[in-house]
Amino acid sequence: MNPEELMQYCQSKAGVSEDFPFDNNTLVFRVGGKIFALVGLEKYQFINLKCEPERAIELREQHSGIRPGYHMSKVHWNSVDLDGSIPVKLLQELIDHSYDLVFSSLSKKAQRQIEEEH
Repeated sequence: MNPEELMQYCQSKAGVSEDFPFDNNTLVFRVGGKIFALVGLEKYQFINLKCEPERAIELREQHSGIRPGYHMSKVHWNSVDLDGSIPVKLLQELIDHSYDLVFSSLSKKAQRQIEEEH
């Protein structure tokens, strides 16, 4: 998945916004103002995605291209390599999972508003 495809996939989700809160290189994707993905654009080496703790451990054990989140909570975030070692379908599933975790943490009112706008 190239950078453009990755960004389009993240942008296709309901209520997504993006910004550069940390530096000009780290693109952050949010839903309801909360981060669900971070990707470095300069080197495009990995994406940080939120993950349920038990699943995060399983994924790290199964895939060498998935490791504890770089500069993030190691319990709730994974860094996923973007070197082609992780199949596109799995990468999309992990993006979906991260988005769903963050979306479900929003208030019911915020969820309804996002759903109505999409």
